[in-house]
Amino acid sequence: MAVINFGSINIDHVYHVDHFVKPGETLASTKYTQLLGGKGANQSIALAQAGADVKHVGAIHQSDAAFKQTLIRHGVDCQYVACTETASGHAIIQVTPDGENAIVLFGGANQTINEATVRKALSDTRSADWVLTQNETSSIADMLKQAKEKQLKVAFNPAPMSESVKSLPLECVDLLIVNETEAAAITGQDNVEDIVTWFKANWQHGEVILTLGKDGVMMLRKSGDVIKVDAFTVDAVDTTAAGDCFIGYFLSAYSNHTDARQALIRGCAASAIAVTREGAAQSIPQQKEVDRFLAKHV
Repeated sequence: MAVINFGSINIDHVYHVDHFVKPGETLASTKYTQLLGGKGANQSIALAQAGADVKHVGAIHQSDAAFKQTLIRHGVDCQYVACTETASGHAIIQVTPDGENAIVLFGGANQTINEATVRKALSDTRSADWVLTQNETSSIADMLKQAKEKQLKVAFNPAPMSESVKSLPLECVDLLIVNETEAAAITGQDNVEDIVTWFKANWQHGEVILTLGKDGVMMLRKSGDVIKVDAFTVDAVDTTAAGDCFIGYFLSAYSNHTDARQALIRGCAASAIAVTREGAAQSIPQQKEVDRFLAKHV
């Protein structure tokens, strides 16, 4: 089986700062790097590192073709990544000494995906394939509908969260992956207990994964069961791609019929390693690193 990821490809401009810049403030950066990023690209790389057959669907400016080659070197199938005349998506990222980040995003070429792009990318799928998307590209509704018409499993990570998410055909989503902020926006609830209650009553067509940062992760199964897995304790350096790393490693395992709890543990282990490193895609570990980590901590 394969995972077809309709995802953003961004150029990350990363600035290390003492604190997040305040309104009217000019703040000197202590370090600057330019890296491959975007939630879509990060999740594709995490899937590939975890051993999945992943096909990325997206677009980038033709002058940034080197970043497409980076995806290919990581094992991502890029036959559906277009090189266009539209400026690449990019992000301005502030990173503080304690590893927290703040991000300003420009969509660019990520917004050029259209209905025809979706149809072409889904033309040779198989029944066992999964489709994955986030909220950083255009034509998300088309993708959800076409994937469901083909009876493919769909995983949706609505990040960054926006009001437009609520108008999407969410009944097409088999697996919703959200953090507390995103879950609160979808459910209208303020705390985890009420969020879980809302999903149990209103999301019976699919499963939900709720990531809780340092408190771990929770999965609400269609059966009504709730699986809770604790986070691993590590010294965080940069949390930029932690969620993307978790999603890639979890979905790689889960889509290949790994027990849900074990898939969650594997995702948590991979993200724990990622936050100890700087960067987004660059922080995502290889399978053997995750295996070693689990051997020591489980």
